[in-house]
Amino acid sequence: MGGGFGYNSSLPQDQPITVLLQDVAAGDKAALDLLVPLLYPELKRLARSYMRDEHRGHTLQPTALVHEAYARLVKQEHPDYQSRAHFMGVAAQVMRQILIDHARTRDAEKRGGGARNLSLDAAADVGVAEPEMLIAIDDALAELGRNDAVKAKLIEMRFFGGMTAEESAEVLKLPVATVRRHLRVAQAWLQRELDRTITDKEKQ
Repeated sequence: MGGGFGYNSSLPQDQPITVLLQDVAAGDKAALDLLVPLLYPELKRLARSYMRDEHRGHTLQPTALVHEAYARLVKQEHPDYQSRAHFMGVAAQVMRQILIDHARTRDAEKRGGGARNLSLDAAADVGVAEPEMLIAIDDALAELGRNDAVKAKLIEMRFFGGMTAEESAEVLKLPVATVRRHLRVAQAWLQRELDRTITDKEKQ
C-alpha cells in the first residue's frame, strides 16, 4: 500500500465491503487498501481493547498494532474472507499473535501479581499487560491445534475473533450443531490445560 492506510479521499463510499472482500479473496491486493480504511475505526477499537490495560508510553500502541496487523494481512497469500465478521475475526487473531510475539520477547519482570485463575471466557480479554497469561493461552491453543486443527480454529474464531457459531460454521462449511459440539469439547479441554498451567506455576 506504499504510503500507509490513511483515509483515501477518492475512495468510492458506496463500494460494498462484501465486494471488496470478494476482490481480496480473488487475489486483488489493491482491494485490501480500499477495505482497511472502511474498517479502520473498528480495527482501532479492537486494538484499543487489547491495549487498554497497558501503561501510557508503551512501545506498542493501538495505532502501531493496527499497522502491524495490516502488514501481516497483506502478506497472506490467498485470504478467503467469507464476510465482514470473518475479516474482523482474522484481524483479531493477527493482533493477538502480534501481542504474543511481543510478550515472548519483552523482559517480563512484571508478573501481574502472580498466577491467578483464568477462565477461557476471560482469556479473550487478557491484554499485553499480562504476558505470562498471553503465552499460557497461546501454548494451550497450539497444543490443541496439534491434536485437532478444526477445534483450535473454532476456538480462535469464537473467543479471539468474536465470531458466532453460525459465522464460524459458514466459514468452515460445517453444520452449526457440529460447530457447537466441537466448541464445547475444545473449551473443556483448554480449560483443563489452563488450570494445569496455573497449578504448575503455583508450585514453582
